[in-house]
Amino acid sequence: MISEPELVGEDGPGSSPDVVSGFDAEQGPAAGRRRWHGALWGLAGALTASAVWAAAVFGYGIGGDGKPDSRGYRVESDSCAAMELEELARVLGKPDSEPATELDGIEHPALHRIRCTVDFKELDLWERRGEDGSGWTMGYQASLTAELHKETDPRPEFEASSTLTEIEGSGVERVERVPDLGDRAYLVIMDDNSMRLNVVEGGAVMKLALSAWMSYNEGDGAEEMPDAPEEPEMLAYQGHLISDMRDVMKALRTG
Repeated sequence: MISEPELVGEDGPGSSPDVVSGFDAEQGPAAGRRRWHGALWGLAGALTASAVWAAAVFGYGIGGDGKPDSRGYRVESDSCAAMELEELARVLGKPDSEPATELDGIEHPALHRIRCTVDFKELDLWERRGEDGSGWTMGYQASLTAELHKETDPRPEFEASSTLTEIEGSGVERVERVPDLGDRAYLVIMDDNSMRLNVVEGGAVMKLALSAWMSYNEGDGAEEMPDAPEEPEMLAYQGHLISDMRDVMKALRTG
């Protein structure tokens, strides 16, 4: 099982003041709560009931009809346009093309879902290139999955997903909680050169992932393949991923 997620926000590669400002590494689930002593049991019960009701309405995004609040989000077939990724493009280079819409989208009265992918330009690792033209290349791909749940609250399932130790055949190295992003957000670090930022807000669930890959191109000669370059440090881009997620969320609310 994954241990209790930690907060993201410690200074490190890729962090930026605009992204991590307001992060409190010492903040816990109970931070900011007041402790009341000596209250009458009847009043305490009433306050507790009110708090539970408020948590259901505001924390879980449930309205009076029992359905999740859309919070203004719109997820339609053209919503991939929200995937501009300006921060990632600034450090990885402009993508080769516009985001591509995958075929596993859903448009149902209970759930709307889209999935988009975008490939960044391949990087030629010249220091690994041989005389025969062979060499290593590296590339990055970003993907966005956006869901709008209209009948049932997605938060219990969202919280459960933060305890997974494996996703799509790849191991989960660790999960860190990202404060001040949606109702709840987790950064998931994988063991396959990828990371995912998962956010839930009301009935909307958004997942923005970044993965890296390396390949070797054989040349015309028969030179021995050189050692593979070091794997990229994905955490160097966590701040850029968070910033782009904020922009995606804003675009899905106004699109």
